[in-house]
Amino acid sequence: MSARSIRVLVVDDSAVIRQIICDHVSAAPGMAVAGTASDGQQALDLLDTLEVDVVTLDIQMPKLDGLATLDAILARRPLPVVMVSALTRLGADITLDALDRGALDYVAKPEGVAQAACVLGEELLRKIRSAAGIDVRRILEIRRERKHRRAEQAGEGDSPIVGPTLRAAAGKSGQSPQKQFAQEAAAELADKCIALGLSTGGPPALASLFEGLRPPLPPIVVVQHMPPQFTRPLARRLDALSRLSIREAQDGDLLRPDHVLIAPGGRHLALRGSGRGGRVALGDGPPVSGHRPSVDVMMKSAAAVFGSRCLGVIMTGMGRDGADGCQAIRHAGGYVLGQDEASSDVYGMNKVAHVEGNVDRQFSLDQAAQVITLHVKRLWQCQSLGAAPG
Repeated sequence: MSARSIRVLVVDDSAVIRQIICDHVSAAPGMAVAGTASDGQQALDLLDTLEVDVVTLDIQMPKLDGLATLDAILARRPLPVVMVSALTRLGADITLDALDRGALDYVAKPEGVAQAACVLGEELLRKIRSAAGIDVRRILEIRRERKHRRAEQAGEGDSPIVGPTLRAAAGKSGQSPQKQFAQEAAAELADKCIALGLSTGGPPALASLFEGLRPPLPPIVVVQHMPPQFTRPLARRLDALSRLSIREAQDGDLLRPDHVLIAPGGRHLALRGSGRGGRVALGDGPPVSGHRPSVDVMMKSAAAVFGSRCLGVIMTGMGRDGADGCQAIRHAGGYVLGQDEASSDVYGMNKVAHVEGNVDRQFSLDQAAQVITLHVKRLWQCQSLGAAPG
């Protein structure tokens, strides 16, 4: 008996885009077009009568826009939804809202018909296959839990790195514990690095992580698979909710404690040694592990510059980008944390790294900030004592 085809509902107000998507879906093995809709209300009406496995959803539509349609779909039937976004800043902002609300993934509409085969063919079909069968109810529950934690985290105090001994010493000096510790930690953490990579499901996971992290921390570099125009709005959103400074990386940026640099969409981010720390080098080379920016490129360069002072973090995402980078970090004496299956939107990149033996410890998303902070504390203490971290 042949496997059941993935039935796709295509929702877009452009007849041209609908036809292109339908042609690719119809021609793909194991896929079928369940129906088409030109606006959100029509899509909701069709869901009452059609058997659908995945929805591709345009963002800007008449009558009922993409976000309102997404909310209504997830309220009725928690289906995997792949957003089809305009390649603009507005499109990026709305797409990030959609991902936070429960959309599973997205593609950016090509600017011309010539690029349609690659984006609406290869990329969209790959994401439809990945989305089919994912437990969307579980993902929505993760999103709800993260929102509940926001209020609790807003009332938390100093970083758990600050211990009673340091508080006592700071009290004698007349300085606040946090101020004195920040000064001391800046020098201790400047020669360390956290190298973080993720893909599908990444923006909501990053929001959860950076809401929980507190200074002082080493420099953090992030590769999130995204096209140009999307990473700067992502950095801006994350910066607004975090106590760390977060922005899109520029060529030549110095890595600094309590600062997060996100690789620009469409460009590789590598690190080069600079004094005791590192500096960003952006490049336009060919895709590595199928991506540009590539987690492997960033992590391998971080391992070369920081060695045992590098902490690798591999999180939710489709494919295997980052698995070789995790291996490089461990071979250089560093430590690697991997998000677990239960809290990942897509257990792919982190699964490959774990199965291949290049993850030292797994963590749940709701424990990510605590686990990372505790490992940084251990690194800092070990260096202060002249011992190697275990």
